Amino acid sequence: MGKFFFWSVLVSVFFGILSGKIAEVSAAALEESFHAAELSFKLLGSLCFWSGILETAKQSGIVEKLCKILKPFLTLVFPGLKKEEKALGAISMNVAANLLGLGNAATPLGISAMKELHKISGFSSAATAEMVCFVVINTASLQLLPTTIATMRLENGAEKPLDILPAVWLVSACSLVLGIMAAKIGFPKGEKE
Repeated sequence: MGKFFFWSVLVSVFFGILSGKIAEVSAAALEESFHAAELSFKLLGSLCFWSGILETAKQSGIVEKLCKILKPFLTLVFPGLKKEEKALGAISMNVAANLLGLGNAATPLGISAMKELHKISGFSSAATAEMVCFVVINTASLQLLPTTIATMRLENGAEKPLDILPAVWLVSACSLVLGIMAAKIGFPKGEKE
């Protein structure tokens, strides 16, 4: 990624000089850097807020209850993990955080779940069927409250940033179901990549 960024900047500067518009290239680079930093701080505020909500939900027992609700679904999707309480717990925490729309705040939970799956695989360098299915579930990320998208829509002037909820729910549910089906069909149990 660093190489790509370096070359795209170099090519932009080269063509800016060649076309005699280097001043415009410089101005655009500075202006967009400012916008990127501003957006990052706004998203950081949202992330901090929702991370706090997640921590409060953990301490109040809401996440634990949500994990218990998710366990039957997860044992259907991950039949080989029925006896692996720690792995199922880590996966359900990640899914619960994604359901609550915590996106980036769910990342450490996803890493924790993947570490548990890696332990179960015997620290193999190959991905297991469970790892692939977990990545699919994590990527599809069915969200009840898509907080990051709502924050970005609000920032860009949307009067009702959450009016997209029905569409988000439908598309997320479809991508989740189709992703799990594809993972199960294309990556049968016990197979390693």
